[in-house]
Amino acid sequence: MASPTATNPAHAHFESFLQAQLCQDVLSSFQGLCEALGLEPGGGLPQYHKIKAQLNYWSAKSLWAKLDKRAGQPVYQQGRACAHTKCLVVGAGPCGLRAAVELALLGARVVLVEKRTKFSRHNVLHLWPFTIHDLRALGAKKFYGRFCTGTLDHISIRQLQLLLLKVALLLGVEIHWGVTFTGLQPPPKKGSGWRAQLQPSSPAQLANYEFDVLISAAGGKFVPEGFTVREMRGKLAIGITVNFVNGRTVEETQVPEISGVARIYNQSFFQSLLKATGIDLENIVYYKDDTHYFVMTAKKQCLLRLGVLRQDWPETDRLLGSANVVPEALQRFVRAAADFATHGKLGKLEFARDAHGRPDISAFDFTSMMRAESSARVQEKHGARLLLGLVGDCLVEPFWPLGTGVARGFLAAFDAAWMVKRWAEGAGPLEVLAERESLYQLLSQTSPENMHRNVAQYGLDPATRYPTLNLRAVTPNQVRDLYDVVAKEPVRRNSDKIDGGKPATGTQEELLRWCQEQTAGYPGVRVTDLSSSWADGRALCALVHRLRPGLLEPSELQGLGALEATAWALKMAEHELGITPVLSAKAVVAGRDPLGLIAYLSHFHSIFKNVPPNPGVLEGPTSQGFPATSSAVLFLGKLQRTLQRTRAQVENGEDTGGKKPRLEVEANSPSVEEPPAPDSGVPPTPPSQNQEAGAGELCALCGEHLYILERLCAEGRFFHRNCFRCHTCEAMLWQGGYGQHPEDGHFYCLQHLPQTGHKEDGTDLGPESQDLPTPAENSMPSGPSTSVIPQEGTSPVPDPSQPTRRLIRLSSPERQRLSSLNLTPDPELEPPPKPPRSCAALARQALEGSFVGWGVPGQSPQVVVAMEEEEEQSPSSSDEEKEAEETVALDSDTEQALLTLAKNSGTMSKYPTWRRTLMRRAREEEMKRFCKAQAVQRRLNEIETALGELEAEGTKVELALRSHSARPTPHAPDASDPRPHSSFPPALLAQQKSPWLEQWLQLVQKKNSLLAEEAELMLTVKELNLQEQQLQLDQELRGYMNQEGTLKTPADRQAEDQLLKKLVDVVNQRDELIRFQEERRLSELPSKPGAQG
Repeated sequence: MASPTATNPAHAHFESFLQAQLCQDVLSSFQGLCEALGLEPGGGLPQYHKIKAQLNYWSAKSLWAKLDKRAGQPVYQQGRACAHTKCLVVGAGPCGLRAAVELALLGARVVLVEKRTKFSRHNVLHLWPFTIHDLRALGAKKFYGRFCTGTLDHISIRQLQLLLLKVALLLGVEIHWGVTFTGLQPPPKKGSGWRAQLQPSSPAQLANYEFDVLISAAGGKFVPEGFTVREMRGKLAIGITVNFVNGRTVEETQVPEISGVARIYNQSFFQSLLKATGIDLENIVYYKDDTHYFVMTAKKQCLLRLGVLRQDWPETDRLLGSANVVPEALQRFVRAAADFATHGKLGKLEFARDAHGRPDISAFDFTSMMRAESSARVQEKHGARLLLGLVGDCLVEPFWPLGTGVARGFLAAFDAAWMVKRWAEGAGPLEVLAERESLYQLLSQTSPENMHRNVAQYGLDPATRYPTLNLRAVTPNQVRDLYDVVAKEPVRRNSDKIDGGKPATGTQEELLRWCQEQTAGYPGVRVTDLSSSWADGRALCALVHRLRPGLLEPSELQGLGALEATAWALKMAEHELGITPVLSAKAVVAGRDPLGLIAYLSHFHSIFKNVPPNPGVLEGPTSQGFPATSSAVLFLGKLQRTLQRTRAQVENGEDTGGKKPRLEVEANSPSVEEPPAPDSGVPPTPPSQNQEAGAGELCALCGEHLYILERLCAEGRFFHRNCFRCHTCEAMLWQGGYGQHPEDGHFYCLQHLPQTGHKEDGTDLGPESQDLPTPAENSMPSGPSTSVIPQEGTSPVPDPSQPTRRLIRLSSPERQRLSSLNLTPDPELEPPPKPPRSCAALARQALEGSFVGWGVPGQSPQVVVAMEEEEEQSPSSSDEEKEAEETVALDSDTEQALLTLAKNSGTMSKYPTWRRTLMRRAREEEMKRFCKAQAVQRRLNEIETALGELEAEGTKVELALRSHSARPTPHAPDASDPRPHSSFPPALLAQQKSPWLEQWLQLVQKKNSLLAEEAELMLTVKELNLQEQQLQLDQELRGYMNQEGTLKTPADRQAEDQLLKKLVDVVNQRDELIRFQEERRLSELPSKPGAQG
C-alpha cells in the first residue's frame, strides 16, 4: 500500500515541515505546502482550517487534535474574540512568537517582523512545569521528539523558536524576515491609522499596514518611545556561556547534568576547582541538549590573571569588548572548567558554531538589568488609538541563574494577549491599562510554588494562573500618565539606585521626642538633647531597660561609673536587641561624636518606634507588652558568639556545658575600648586603656579614617565593610560565618579558618601561571552534592580491597592458616541490610547501576545503551501516554508501594517510569535550591552596591555637616584628614535645623533598613549551607555505615564517630534556625488585626 507522502505531494511538504531543523527549511517547506494546497501564507485562522481540511491523514490528525483542543477553549470564542483587531509583533524570539500564537488564536490579524534571517542561539532555557504543559499542548513532541526527555526540563532557544515558528505559521501569522522596526509613524490625518517605520524598505503591503496594537518583543536593547526603563545594578558580574558539540555517544549520555551549583552554599567544590585549574567561579550550570551547554559566572581578577582579559577597565563595555578579550585564552578557560565539572568524561570538547561560524562562546555582563516601569501604554492621535505592550526582555531582563526568563516571558505574553482581548471587547483605555499593570505587579513574584498547582487548567484568563489575583490593584487614576494623546520624548533610562527600603519618616525632633518618652520616669535620667544627656550612661541604660526590662534592675546601676554603664548598655543592646554599635563607650561618655550617637539612637527608633511608652515597667521587670525582637541581626550575632565560645572551649579543653553570666562589666570590655590603627600587614592587637580620643575613627585593619556610615562593628572594633574580608579568599565576612585565628589575629571565613596550632598553608590557592592545566583524574572533585544517598555497598572512603593503610607483617604459620580460611560468606548468616531513612533513599539504592548523580558511581555503558534502546522503542505508545509517564507524582500510597518494592527488589530496571520520575524529582530539588541561592546572591550584591553608594553619599553629607557645625567654611574639608573635623561642640549640632542633618538621618535609616534585609538574606544563606553540609555528611556517614563491621579499621570507626558528631551539630544548628523562624512568626501574630482577644 502506498504511503500518503507518495500519493499526495502536500503530505511530503508537511512531513518536511514537521522535521525541519533550520529556519530556512521551515519557511521553504511551508511555502511549498501552501503552494501545493493553493493557499497564501499569512491568512490567519481561516488558513489553518483550510490546511487542516486538506491534510487529514493520521500523522497530521494528531497535531490538529492538539491545536483544536487549545483553540476550542471558551476564552478564544472560536477565533472571533479579536476578529477585527490588527496587531504588529516586533521580534521572533520565544516570547514574541508565543504572543503571536495567542493573538492568532484570538482571531486577530497578526504580522510579525524579525530583523534576523535564521535561528542560531544554542543556549538552553530552563522550563517550568506549566511551560512544558503549554508547549506539549501546542504539539511540541510532534515537532521535536526529544522535548523534555532528560532528567532536567529544558530546551535550546533555537529549538524553542523553531517549534513556535511552525505553530505560528500554521495559525496564519504573517512573518517578514530581515526587517528592522525603527519606530512608529503616527497617523497623518483623521481617518488614517498607525504604521511602522521599517528598514530596509519593505514591500508596499507591509509598509502600508495599519495596526491598532503593537507588541514589542525586540529584546532589552530596544524599547518603544514613551516607556521609562529602570536599571537594577549589582556588583560586577561576568557571565560566560559556551556550547560544545553533542555527539550523542554512549560516553556522553553517561555524564550527569548539573542543575546548578553555587559558591554561596558549596564552597568546597569551587575551592577544588581553583586549586586544580586556577579558575575562580561563583556558579556553574551544565545542560545536555542539542549541544553541551555550560554557563558560569567568573570573577574578573581570575580572568585577568589567566590572560582572558588583556586589561582591566572600569567600563564593562570596554572590559568585555572584543578588543579586550583573548579568544584562545577564553576557550582554554571554558574547556578547563567544563572538564573539571564533568570529571573529564565528555572527552575532547569541540566547540559548536554560532551564526558567524565562530566558536559559540561569549562573555557578557549582567551587572545591571533593565526593567520597564510600565508594561503598556496607549497613544492617540487624530482619533486613532494605539495600544502598546511589552513582553520578553524589553519588559524585564531576566537574571539567568534563576531560570525564570522563558517562564515569566510566556506569562507576560499571555497577559499581553489578555490585554488585547479586553481592548477588542471595547473596555476603556484606562481600565485596560490598570488591569495590565495589576498583572505586571505579580510577574516578578511568580514561581512554580505560588502559582496554581493544576497546570492543565492554565489558559489566557489570568484567573487560571494566579491564585492571588486582584485586577484592581492598580486603579485607572494611577495610570493616567500611560495614556498619551501626543508623542512623548524618546525613552529615558533612569538609573535606579537599588531600592534601599522604605523612605525615612523620622526627623531629629521626632527622634528626640521618642527618646524622651521611652526614658521618662527613670530616676536621674533627663534627656534634653541627643548629645550631652547621654554622657553618664544612665539614659542609655534606661532605654535598654525599657525595651528589655528583664535584663537588670535600675538599682543594679548604683555604683557603676559612666564608662561601665555605657559599656553595659552597648553590649546588651547588641547581644539582646540586635543593635550593633557605631561608636565606642568612650566616645559616648566623652560626647565627642554626637553624630554617631544620633545614628545609634535612630537604629533603636526604627526598630522599636511602635512600642508605646509605659512607665509602669519600673515597678517590676516584666516583659508583658513588649514585642520579641525578631531581628535576623540578633540571631546571627548570637550564632557568631556561640561559634567563638565553642571554639575557644574546645581549644582550651574546657567543658562546653557551662553557662555565661548574664551581666558582665569589665574595664577592658571591647565595647569600651578603641581599636588602634595597626601598621600595614600587622595583625590587630587588643586595645589598650590609654588611647587618643580620635582613634575610634580609624579602621582596625587598614588604619584609614572611618566615617559613621562606613563603620562595621565586629569583635568590639570598627572596620570598613570592604576591609572585613577573609584573609585567604578575600570574601566578604558575615555574622555567624567567620572566625578569628588566635595565633595570627586574622579573620577567616569558616571554610578557611585554620585549625588551632598550625596555620593554613597555601593561602594563595590559585596558580599564577597564565596556562590552564588540564585537570588530572586525581584532581577531579567529588562534585556538587545532591539529595542522592549512596547505594548500598558504595562508600566515599577508600575501598577495603585497595592496599591497606598500614603494613601488617605475618609469620609463616599465620600466613598458612590465613590461606586455609574459608572466606566465602554464608548467605544465611549475612546480616540484613540497614534500612534507608526515606522512600527516596530506598528507591535510589534499588536503582543500582541505573542512577547517575554526584557521589554515586556512574552506570555501565550497557545500562545506558539499554536506556537508549528503551526510549527509542517507546514511540509505539501515544504522546499522551508518554507525557503521563513523565509527569507522575508520588502520592503517599504510591510512595509506600515504592518503599516496599525497593526493599524487596535489587533493581528497578523493569520500572523505567519510576526511575525517570525519581531522577527528575531529585534534579528539580537541586534546581530549586540553586535558584534560591542565586536569587539571594543577586540581592546581596545589589545591597552591597547600594550600601557603597549610601556610604559615599553619607560621607559627603557628614563632611558638610561637620564643617558647617564646627567652623563654617566655603570649601569642603579634606576627607583624608580627620583632624580638623573629628570633634566639634555638641551644642551646635543639637541646635542644628539644617537640612544636612535631616538628609544624613534619612541615609542612616536607609542603611539600617538595608542591613536588616541583608541579615535576613544571610539567614537563608546559613540555611542553604546547613542543608549542603547535612547532605554531604549524610553521604559520607552512610558510606561508613554500609561497610561490613569486620572490614572497618580503627581509623574508619574514628572517622565515623567524628562524622556523626558533625552531623548532630549541623542538625542542632538547623533546629535552632527553625526555632528562631517559628518564634518570630508567632511574635508577629498579635500585631495582626483581630489577633488580640
